[in-house]
Amino acid sequence: MTAQGPTTDATIGSADLGIVVPGESQGVLFDEQPLRPLPANIGYRGPIACAAAGITYRQLDYWARTGLVVPSVRAASGSGSQRLYGFRDILVLRIVKRLIDTGVSLPNIRAAVDHLADRPGDDLASLTIMSDGASIYECRSADEVVDLVRGGQGVFGIAVGSVWREVEGTLASLPGEEPESAVAELSGSDELAERRARRHAV
Repeated sequence: MTAQGPTTDATIGSADLGIVVPGESQGVLFDEQPLRPLPANIGYRGPIACAAAGITYRQLDYWARTGLVVPSVRAASGSGSQRLYGFRDILVLRIVKRLIDTGVSLPNIRAAVDHLADRPGDDLASLTIMSDGASIYECRSADEVVDLVRGGQGVFGIAVGSVWREVEGTLASLPGEEPESAVAELSGSDELAERRARRHAV
């Protein structure tokens, strides 16, 4: 992903440029309102991550197995264990889904995910991702968007800050858990399994 043009604090709507902004926040390319960071130690199980990102469990599992988006709170570790995805993971999952829906190739999506992984949360939320369907560009201002569109490179944009708010709103009504409680739950189920095994062995 590349950024072009000077950085300003301007805000621009998609109607001004005739470009498409996918998703619920239609018409907003830069979301400059302050965002509330979520606790980094809260994890969400696979079905919850799917619901918040708008993807299928098959997609989630495939992307985890191929390393496209892996759970940062806890990876699967054997039979019976549950992956736990953090807020940032789910944010990236939702962005990946939108890039796929707009026809961006998987190699370019993978490059974009790698690029986003290097950004801290506050910095990530200030980005707008632009694409012409083939390449992906990082923009931080309306001027950069204008430069891309004039060069024929910008067709649609995804305001990461807006996606952040959407994911935050969805997760607010869904259950999350701390990794320690999930480990305790897993060890408790292991203890139960051991008791059953001992009972059958008698």
